[in-house]
Amino acid sequence: MNLSKKATSVSPSMTLKISAMAKKMKQEGRDVVGFGAGEPDFDTPDNIKNAAKQALDMGLTKYTPASGMAELKEAVAQRMRNKYALEYAPADIVVSNGAKHSLFNVFAAILNPGDEVIIPVPYWVTYPELVRMNDGVVVFVETDDTFKATAAQIKAAVTDKTKALILNTPSNPCGAVYTKEELQAIADIALEAGIYIVSDEIYDELIYDGDHVSIAMLGEQIKNQTIIVNGMSKTYAMTGWRIGYTASTGELAKIMGAYQSHAASNPNSIAQHASIEALNGSQDEILKMKATFKKRRKLLCDLINDIDGLSCHTPQGAFYVMMNISQTRGMALDGVPIGGSMDFSELLLKNTLTAVIPGVAFGADDYVRLSYATSEENIEKGMARIKEFTESLKPAE
Repeated sequence: MNLSKKATSVSPSMTLKISAMAKKMKQEGRDVVGFGAGEPDFDTPDNIKNAAKQALDMGLTKYTPASGMAELKEAVAQRMRNKYALEYAPADIVVSNGAKHSLFNVFAAILNPGDEVIIPVPYWVTYPELVRMNDGVVVFVETDDTFKATAAQIKAAVTDKTKALILNTPSNPCGAVYTKEELQAIADIALEAGIYIVSDEIYDELIYDGDHVSIAMLGEQIKNQTIIVNGMSKTYAMTGWRIGYTASTGELAKIMGAYQSHAASNPNSIAQHASIEALNGSQDEILKMKATFKKRRKLLCDLINDIDGLSCHTPQGAFYVMMNISQTRGMALDGVPIGGSMDFSELLLKNTLTAVIPGVAFGADDYVRLSYATSEENIEKGMARIKEFTESLKPAE
C-alpha cells in the first residue's frame, strides 16, 4: 500500500545518529563527554515542582480548555506586559505541548501549498521540516560568520510567494542575538512585503550582554504581523514538562486553538499549573542559571580558541557555541579523512568518546555545535580530548 508522500519525505533529525552512538557508548559504561545537550542541566526549581505536587493533591487532573488554562494565558500576557511592554489579551495566547508544537500550529495556520518561508542559515534543525510538513517551501538565506541575516539579504529572498520569515533570537544553534537596529531594518522589509515574522524567542532570558528585544516591540503594525513563540523549557529547566505558547493576533490565536483542539486537545494540566507558578513566582533561579551559563561560556570559548585549527565567536545568548572546523577538512585520522562536520563528529566520538553535533544538521557544514549546558569539569575534559584529537590529525593522502 502507498503511504503518505508528505510523511515519508520528512527527514529524521541528523543529530540523532551521533546522539544514538553516544548513548550506546554510555550504556556500555564508557566515559563519554557530551556537548550535545539541548536542555539546561539544572533541575526544575523547587517552587515549580511543589506547584505541580499541589495540583496533583488537589485532583487537578482533568481536561482544560484546548488552547490552555485562562490563568496560564493571563500569566503569559502579564509577562509580556511587564517585561516587554507588549499588550496581549489572554485570547491572543495559545498554550501548546512545547514550543515545537506551537511552531507546528503556526505553520498550519498561515501556510497554503506553495507558500514560501525564509529561514536564515544556520537554523534549528526542525524549522525546515515543520514548514514542509505544512506544505510550505523553504527558502534558505546564507549568513556570514555573525550568523545573522541582514535586511538586504531578506529583501532579496522575498518573492510574491513569500508568506513568512523565521527569526530566532537568541539563536539555536549559534547563540546569535539581533540588535534593535537590525530588527528594525528587518521589520521595515516585512511591513513592505506584507509577510509574517515567526519570532522564536525561547531563549529570551539567556542573553549575557544587554537585554532581549522582540521585533514585536517595534510598533503596532509589526506586532500584528509577528507571531511570538516561547515556552517554559529553557528558562525554567522544564524541557520534559512540554509547555510552549504563542502570542499573536486574536484571529490567528483562534485558528491555532481550533487546530490544536482536534490535533492534540489540551496541554498537560499539571504542567500548566506548574507553569503558572514558574511565571508568577520567584525568578531567582533564572539569575543563578544565567550566571553559571555565562561563566561556562567564557571557559568553553577560551579553550576552543586556544586550539590551533579551531575557532569560535563568543555567542551572545542561549547555551551553544558553533566551533569552526573548516581547517580540519582534508585532514585524516588513521587514514580516515574528514570531509565535513559529520566526519569530524563521528571520528571524534569513536576515538575520544566526545560527542558534538555536526553543523550540517543546521545547514553549516564548516561547524560543529557544542552546548555548555554541562559542568565546567566536563567542558575541560572534553576540550582536552578535542585538542588531542585535532593535534593528531594528518593531511589526507
